Amino acid sequence: MKSVCSIAAELIKSRGAHSSAAEMCKELKTKVLRLLPSTSNWPIIQQGGHTAGAEILTCTVKALKEGHVVAVPTDTIYGLACLAQNSEAVRKIYDIKGRNGQKPLAICVGEIQDIYKYCKVKVKEELLGDLLPGPVTLVFERSEALNADLNPFTSLVGVRIPDHAFMRRLCQMCGEPLALTSANISSHTSTVEVHEFQELWPNLAVVVDGGPIGDQSRLGSTVVDLSVLNKYRIIRPGCAFSSTVDVLERKYGLSEDSGQE
Repeated sequence: MKSVCSIAAELIKSRGAHSSAAEMCKELKTKVLRLLPSTSNWPIIQQGGHTAGAEILTCTVKALKEGHVVAVPTDTIYGLACLAQNSEAVRKIYDIKGRNGQKPLAICVGEIQDIYKYCKVKVKEELLGDLLPGPVTLVFERSEALNADLNPFTSLVGVRIPDHAFMRRLCQMCGEPLALTSANISSHTSTVEVHEFQELWPNLAVVVDGGPIGDQSRLGSTVVDLSVLNKYRIIRPGCAFSSTVDVLERKYGLSEDSGQE
């Protein structure tokens, strides 16, 4: 594999960033790896960086298993991820973002069946299949299998399955949920290209560059609370908001619970 820091240097140079950023990457051993968007032939080899998608997956899984935080592309915006069952890694994400400790992190899994291990699901499996994979975070009551140090202030947890081949395969290879949040300083604008959160790179073990994301709207996932039987509550409108509500109401007959706090 080509030197990851030389890949980072090429990436930085190609985007006009100052050379000191590449030096910082080298000093702190941050790996910046380029990945083409998903195709029917994914994983695909980068002609410039000579880094195969499978190698990037292996590198990222290794960093996660060692307790590090990584940056990854999703189907909506760039995210920061760590193993949700690793309490120290979870604390690192909060520190890196400067995030309020009372704001929860979502978890990310690779398959719908994984949701049942970490959440107490009160909706039909067909509903899950209609919304996931996709740009939606579904909130359920958490199960005892989930790390008690993750969001200890709430009995609920949001779960995602991004419609992104790299992310789904990453979760599958880890064999456990990832804690996932946006790749930015807390309260700052969401990011759709890796250079936009370059100030975070020194704190990350791996930055996976999947190129510009989506339609550049910078909307995160639509967050929906499904923890109450036959009810739904929109916590945050985002990508696929209208189509998500349509599925919940028209196909499954759920009613909006606007009285929940």
